[in-house]
Order: sequence, then C-alpha cells, then structure tokens
Amino acid sequence: MNELLANVFTAMVVDENEENYFVQKNGQTFRLKKEEGNHVLGEAVEGFAYLDQKQKNCFTTQIPEIRRDHFGFGVVTQTRRDLGVFVDIGLSDKDVVVSLDELSEMHELWPKKGDHLMLSLRVDEKNRIWGVLADDLEFEAIRKPATEELNNADLTGVVYRLKLVGTYVLTQDHYLGFIHPSERYKEPRLGETVQARVIGVRPDGILNLSLKPRAYEAIPDDAAMILAYLEREADQSMPYTDKSTPEEIKQKFGISKGQFKRALGHLMKQRLIEQKEGYTRLIGKSN
Repeated sequence: MNELLANVFTAMVVDENEENYFVQKNGQTFRLKKEEGNHVLGEAVEGFAYLDQKQKNCFTTQIPEIRRDHFGFGVVTQTRRDLGVFVDIGLSDKDVVVSLDELSEMHELWPKKGDHLMLSLRVDEKNRIWGVLADDLEFEAIRKPATEELNNADLTGVVYRLKLVGTYVLTQDHYLGFIHPSERYKEPRLGETVQARVIGVRPDGILNLSLKPRAYEAIPDDAAMILAYLEREADQSMPYTDKSTPEEIKQKFGISKGQFKRALGHLMKQRLIEQKEGYTRLIGKSN
C-alpha cells in the first residue's frame, strides 16, 4: 500500500456502484468517483492514489502536479501551530500538511492562507501523506539566469527560503532573487508574494532585490515602516491610531507617539490609510 500512495499508476476497474468505480492494483482497492468520467469493468485506468480525510483509499484521474518526486506550487489553506501548514495540491477532498518541523520557530514567519509553497510528497510508515518543501537544488534546476537588462525592473516573486543572511525569492519569470535585511522594513514570511525591484545582477545570474522604494518615491522611514506593517497584515489593518498610548506605540514600533502621529499624518495626506473605529486601515498601495 505504502508504495502506491502519492504515486501515479495504472489500475484495473473491478467493480462499481451508483457513485463510484472500484479499481485494483497489487491487491489494493481504491474508490474512483464516477463524476470524473465513464469507464467499464476490466478497463485499465491511470490515476493518482491517496487517502482522503476519512482515511479511505481514493484514486483520481485528475493527476496533481505535486506528488512523490514531482514538485509544484500549492496554495496554503490554513495553519495549525500544533501540526503545520495545510496546502491545496489539487485534490477535491484533501489538503496535505507541511509539518511544523519544516517551518520556522517564529510563527509570524509561517505561510498564511493564500500563500504559495513549492513542494513534493512523502508517505510515512503510517501511510500518512506529507508535503515536503523544495530544497535549493530544485529552485536551481528551474531558474533562468538574469541579465543586466533587468536592472531597476519591478518584479513579483514568492519567498521560498528564509535565512539569517536574507530572504530568497523565485520571481514569476523563474529568476532567483536575494533580499538583504537592509533592503526590507520587515522580514517577509515563507510563501508570501512580494513586489520587489532589482538593484543589481550578480555574475551567477541571481538578482539582488529590494523591498524599499526608489529614492524619488521614498517616504519617511517611520511612515514606510507603518505602511509595510499594514501591507503584511491579512486584513491590512492594525489596532493602533493617534489615540493609542505612548507606551503601546513604543512597545510595538519602537518610536515615540509624536513620531507615530507624524507618520500617520503623512500617510493620510497621501490617502494611503484611514483611521476608523479604533483601527488604522490601508486604503491604497505604495510602490
């Protein structure tokens, strides 16, 4: 059984009922939903095997890109601090889990719902299917070498590795990029989509990126820090306003209340934020 799960193989249709066909391989029987297509007894069908949420043997002809030894991007659906991150890999009735053992000890750097992770699958001795994050070799295999023409370009990418030296990104065009801590206001989380600009191209074809605005687009540092904080929040809001106490502001942002109010004033003047019902909310986009 273990060697069949999370793999693609050909099985024989041996039975059916109103809702499902039943296929067999190596003495193991799997359920195949009739809604996926018509088959007849004795037919050989290619598909992907897995256990659904109720631990029932399932088989689908809608083969996911992500499987054993095959990497692809899945979408994060939820997180559980006691278990890890759930990822949609294209199965209609099951998400797979990336174990907390593969994630940062800092929960604020865990992926959030809607983020993207590149992974393959593994099956443990209890027939549980787990997501396995792609390593650096996988990203090296799919990357394109960057050229000097990309200097100063604006790019979109997904964070795929967090390290003390900085953040690693795969762009939409399959370039690899590096963000030094000095080129960001706040560390992006794993799987987060970021908007970055190219500030250099290394001889090995890897991009040096920045999450900070260009000089002529720059806004005061305190305002930029608050803007970056809001952009990182799921609902793009925070329970801090010009009515918050100096102690709250100092503890959260490390600046005085006067600095905080000036920063808020700058952002409101540019119509990037609003204050309402005790919250500061993002209403516009910065570069």
